[in-house]
Amino acid sequence: MPTLFTRHLDRFRRDARGNIAVVFAFALLPVLSAIGCAVDYSRAAQIRGKLQAAADAASVGAVAKTAPAFVAAGAMTTDGPIAAGATDATTIFNGNLSGESGFTLNSVTATVAKASGAVTSTVQFSATVPTTFLGVIGKPNLTVGGSSTSTASMPNYIDFYLLLDNSPSMGVGATPDDVAIMVNNTPDACAFACHDLNDNKNYYKLAKQLKVTTRIDVLRDATAQLMDTAAATETYNNQFRMAIYDFGASAQSAGLRNLFSLSGSLSSAKAAAGNIDLMTVNGQNDNNDQDTGFTAILPAINSAISAPGAGTSAAPLKYLFFVSDGVADEQNASCLKPTNGARCQSPINPALCTTIKNRGIKIAVLYTTYLALPTNAWYNSWIAPFNTGPYGPSPNSEIANNMQSCASPGLYFEVSPTDGISDAMTALFKKAIADARISS
Repeated sequence: MPTLFTRHLDRFRRDARGNIAVVFAFALLPVLSAIGCAVDYSRAAQIRGKLQAAADAASVGAVAKTAPAFVAAGAMTTDGPIAAGATDATTIFNGNLSGESGFTLNSVTATVAKASGAVTSTVQFSATVPTTFLGVIGKPNLTVGGSSTSTASMPNYIDFYLLLDNSPSMGVGATPDDVAIMVNNTPDACAFACHDLNDNKNYYKLAKQLKVTTRIDVLRDATAQLMDTAAATETYNNQFRMAIYDFGASAQSAGLRNLFSLSGSLSSAKAAAGNIDLMTVNGQNDNNDQDTGFTAILPAINSAISAPGAGTSAAPLKYLFFVSDGVADEQNASCLKPTNGARCQSPINPALCTTIKNRGIKIAVLYTTYLALPTNAWYNSWIAPFNTGPYGPSPNSEIANNMQSCASPGLYFEVSPTDGISDAMTALFKKAIADARISS
């Protein structure tokens, strides 16, 4: 017979009203554990994010143009690691974490190296983050890590060989207004400021008295200014070296003349540019006026330019910077146009430039547009037939077309009478630098 105690015990066993509380109590433990783990992992992820940001800043900063690694790479003649860069990257990483807490940094490794014309930095890190809830289940720490890599292309070293047309045709007025002043002040309505040493009252002196600006004046100033542009643009000392050539001091010595030998001293090149002047003549028809000998000058400049390299300090790229009005005046049995006796007056032959370009030398051409001179009988007879258009820039101008064919792709610039030669030279220089960066 059941006792009172057993009856109460049996009734308690059959009563289900407290099961929900028991089940909830058992379920609450893993839920709380999961929330606790999520909190720990979230905190670790936040700390890793800060460490990753520091690593990114370090890898990018280590290859900045002003960074020690970038400067050191410019002086290296071979590829290899850059210790100064690794030190700099580590310093940047630690600096970005100044004042941060909640972790123990186990390691940070930075490597910076130069290879194939680029500087690459890699920063790797590992850190320990203490846990709160995970410690209950025997995991007192979480380990986080990451890496960041940045690469910067090194600027190219470039040798520029400036070939500047200083033949008598560059004595023409720089603008239509300058041309008009000369025409209106000369008895034969001549637009050319010929530098005739046999004439004390030559048109070269007249142009200066009238304050007429000629093409050669503008070219002189533009070349000097180009040196300032190059100096302000270069990343490394001697990144750009310059050589300056013209077509000769006089008609009797017409041919390639070296005004300034290849050098990284841009200030010296600027000073040498001040010597650019119009070719002199000794009387009318000196040298039969054959003062623009492209068939001799371009092969000569080709011989003066050494083999181009990959754009390093030891093996610079080579660019010929050619400034001319594009009309040959020479003795040439292969003249492209009918000759006047032995005198060949014709647009430049692009084949002369092709020979140079085939060596891997880029040619940047600044065409100083051959101005139409309708009052000049010589121009009308011999130049106008292949210089269609008021200033020669039309599609029918063989001079412009041949000069463009002379240029490497994307490196042609034509200066109209209203354009500034100085601005054009600067624009073409910057295009050449951009071309070098893309091509290398």
